[in-house]
Amino acid sequence: MKARHAPLRGEFLRAIGEVIDSGNFSGDAAVESFENEFAAYCGTRHAVAVGNGTDALWLALLAMGIGAGDEVITVPMTFMATVEAICRTGARPVFVDIDERTYTLDPAALEGAYSARTRAIIPVHLFGQPAEMDAILEFAAKHGLPVIEDAAQAHGSEYKNRKAGSMGRAGCFSFYPAKNLGAFGEGGAVVTSDGDLAERLRALRNHGQFRKNHHALMGWNCRMDGIQAAVLRVKLRHLDEDNLLRRNHARRYDSAFAGFPEVVPPQAAPERLHNHHIYAIRVRQRRRMLDELARKGIGCAVHYPVPVHLQPACADLGYRRGDFPVAERCAEEFISLPIFPELTPARIDLVIEAIGEALGACAAV
Repeated sequence: MKARHAPLRGEFLRAIGEVIDSGNFSGDAAVESFENEFAAYCGTRHAVAVGNGTDALWLALLAMGIGAGDEVITVPMTFMATVEAICRTGARPVFVDIDERTYTLDPAALEGAYSARTRAIIPVHLFGQPAEMDAILEFAAKHGLPVIEDAAQAHGSEYKNRKAGSMGRAGCFSFYPAKNLGAFGEGGAVVTSDGDLAERLRALRNHGQFRKNHHALMGWNCRMDGIQAAVLRVKLRHLDEDNLLRRNHARRYDSAFAGFPEVVPPQAAPERLHNHHIYAIRVRQRRRMLDELARKGIGCAVHYPVPVHLQPACADLGYRRGDFPVAERCAEEFISLPIFPELTPARIDLVIEAIGEALGACAAV
């Protein structure tokens, strides 16, 4: 994180200084400027900045009138926030399995999950890979359902030359510091080309006010602060360059892992531009692999070791192990390797070498 911020320190200080001088810490000019720039980047008419990515999902659902008794289709291979947002509206999440090649929602499973209570679909662009949006949008149009893209990990990703977040009725982003476009704290946004929806979102994030002191809706405080907006404006100018570096790193990994039959590398599906927020390989004997890599000083992570339908918080939904075999298998095999713009080719080669040695150690047992 320090390596990412150091070259931009002067820009950050100037941007934050402008907010301090203005006194508009709760938003106003800095937030509005970021909203305009991020909407233009995503190819939408509006962006509504909010406090975090969970707020973005929750408010998008609320703004579409989704609540108690409704069902929302999504995937179990995602961060918990996707499902928390659904449950906080009073609606019920209904899961479908993921595609084993892309790790995103399998459109072939939608028909089996649909019911008379279905009110929306939330595809997740997991790890920065856009979901199969044409098929999802076609199904949604057939049944009159809005699509809310969970693009929390997909800043700058594209599907058939369309930016993530721009294809559904709304797209939801997180600007958590570790994201490709990350703030200095929490932040999020909903992008949309629906003007009425954007107006409703702006009211909901600000205690339900369409105008000051007139609370037409039961809203909440989900505003973005001005300092986060100022930081994000600086980082947005560098996002495409950073994503290109990530893709170059991913290609170096891909080339090496072509010679490792024990490793399943991530695949960027045709006509999709992956931002490689996370580079997750799949391996057997993951626990032993992680131990071997840790001994060699290679820091790795796991996204996500327990799919959402098996989380204790979701026990009342009634799902069981075996219900979504692809998501469950991936959850047992994923290892997220180091990938960030400042990663050097030499460091990537060290990671690749360590994986080769770890595979050998595992095979010897």
